[in-house]
Amino acid sequence: MVCGSPLQGPRRSLAAAFRDAARGLGRWLADEPHARLFAALAGMAICAGAAMRISAAEWASVFAAIGLVGVAEAVNTALEDMADAVYPDPHPGIGRAKDIAAGAVLLAIACAIVIGVLVYGRRFAALVWGD
Repeated sequence: MVCGSPLQGPRRSLAAAFRDAARGLGRWLADEPHARLFAALAGMAICAGAAMRISAAEWASVFAAIGLVGVAEAVNTALEDMADAVYPDPHPGIGRAKDIAAGAVLLAIACAIVIGVLVYGRRFAALVWGD
C-alpha cells in the first residue's frame, strides 16, 4: 500500500513527505555509484562557477543542467528498481522501458555538456591558453 495515495490510505503530513523524499535521495546517493559520480561532478560545476564568477543567468543554466541530470538519473534508478522488484526475470517490455529511461539520462547528460561548454568553455580556454 502506498501511503498518501488518494485511493490507498490516509494522507501524510508535508513533513513526512519531505522526510520520505530526503530518505530516498539519501538511499540513492548511498546505493548508486552513478549518483555519487553525479554529486561529485555537480559539486565541481558549482565550484568552477564560483571560481569563475559566472553570471546569474549562467548559474541558472548550470543549476538547470544539474537538476535535469539528477532527476533523470534518479527516475531511471527508481524505474529500474521497481521493474526488477515486480518482474525480476528478463522481459522484453521491461528491457525496453529500462533502455528508454537510460536514453533519457544520456540525453540529459548531453544537454548538460552543451550547457557546460557554453558557460565554462571560453573561460577554461582562457585559463589554459591565455586570453
